[in-house]
Amino acid sequence: MDTPLDFSPSTLVIGAGMAGLTAAALLAHRGQRVLVLEQNWLPGGCASSYSRKGFVFESGATTLVGLDEGMPLKHLLDTIGIELPARSLAIPMQVHFPDQPPVTRFQDIFAWISEAEKVFGKQGQKSFWEECFRISQFVWETSIVQRAFPPSSFSDLLFAASHFRPKQLGFAVKAFSSTKDLLKKHGLLENKPFVRFVNEQLMITAQNTMEEVNVLFGAAALCYTNYGNYYLDGGMIKLAEALVEFIESKGGKVLLQQPATNIVATAQGYEVETTFRKESKRYAAPALVAAIPINDLLNIWPEPPSSVSRLQKKVLHSPQLNSAFQLSLVLQNRQTTDAIHHQIHLKKPLSQTGSTSIFLSMSHIKDTLRSPNGEVVASVTTHIPDPKNTLITDKEAVQNEMIDALVDHGLIAREDIVFAHASTPGAWHKWTGRSWGFVGGYPQFMKIKPWQMLDARLDHKAAYLCGDSAYPGQGIPGACLSGIIAVEKMRLDGKG
Repeated sequence: MDTPLDFSPSTLVIGAGMAGLTAAALLAHRGQRVLVLEQNWLPGGCASSYSRKGFVFESGATTLVGLDEGMPLKHLLDTIGIELPARSLAIPMQVHFPDQPPVTRFQDIFAWISEAEKVFGKQGQKSFWEECFRISQFVWETSIVQRAFPPSSFSDLLFAASHFRPKQLGFAVKAFSSTKDLLKKHGLLENKPFVRFVNEQLMITAQNTMEEVNVLFGAAALCYTNYGNYYLDGGMIKLAEALVEFIESKGGKVLLQQPATNIVATAQGYEVETTFRKESKRYAAPALVAAIPINDLLNIWPEPPSSVSRLQKKVLHSPQLNSAFQLSLVLQNRQTTDAIHHQIHLKKPLSQTGSTSIFLSMSHIKDTLRSPNGEVVASVTTHIPDPKNTLITDKEAVQNEMIDALVDHGLIAREDIVFAHASTPGAWHKWTGRSWGFVGGYPQFMKIKPWQMLDARLDHKAAYLCGDSAYPGQGIPGACLSGIIAVEKMRLDGKG
């Protein structure tokens, strides 16, 4: 066993997903020597891309949000001083229904309200969406200001008090109401098409339905299309690569194919053992950032301190989590719609998965990096609940049902398909290293209030946590925010 490094890191970061890369980039910006250990052969985690047969496919997240003022990704990029060549999408998404015209999710809130009234009827739409948008603005504005949340030390409380604004207290009470309560308030619970629309939209970003998603997170989840939505030529991996390049430009290192298999707390800090193809290596540093779900963290920390072992009662298990079935397609003709992201409500649930909607993302018409001859590269995904116990015995059957739905809605032509490849939770487990291949982070639950989310401090010494089990749901912005919070708490503790 060896430690093949030409420098002594001040912080070890486990995981090169968006949370880990955010934390590592901010620490590198502060002058720390950062070492990131990633189990995969590519960085980015659930927001990455891979090449096959000359095409670049997205491995997970396909929508890029968070570049508006006051949002986490914008804060990160402004802080470290890098700029993404991101394309702004004029139409964030279209949603397709079995028996009515599709709805276009315009970014402009007034255009969206007009569209929602046209599709779902005028009753309650204007007041509902205006309130949702106000709440979502508060959530993102407050999240980036209250960067030591939830508080777990006196320094956190001082930080919170110095950044307190009276309206924070007024909005905080909304955490006690569900999104279902908000629909009821605006007289929308009897509008069945709208109820289904809301639930399917919440599953994209909050990983749960209106009964379990509190109003604060529900409003942010429902309004993500009312903020800037962007596209990266070459795939989502370009974001991860930009952060890796920055980290290494500051003297840090990102080591791939180094899955962490053991963590030991020492008198000097922490040792992390990695094992790849039966070869073990050991790395040590005074501080540690675990950017992996607590399910996996507890599996590789056999003798954690009591503050870490107590996290066992916070762990969510397979029946509460989701994985995904993903269909990757190459199409020989360009799409005829202006939107590249589409959610399709299915006439009947998919066999084997029980999923009631699928999500289609296509490469941008001006992206010349993802296909050699201008083909469309597409990703079609759907949730798989309880991935440990939901077995996909016939991938081709699910694949054909997805394709049938896309053809029925005129989004693709069957004869245009030149390549198709399907992935199940087993592939997600291999790609992410996560228990059962769960993706999308921890779902929202009403019983877990925002101030009861997992704290970034793991042992109240020099070990910290970030990722989408610490900040559940909300995709890239949420994962990015969790990394920002971890580094802020390190700074308050004199560790970062």
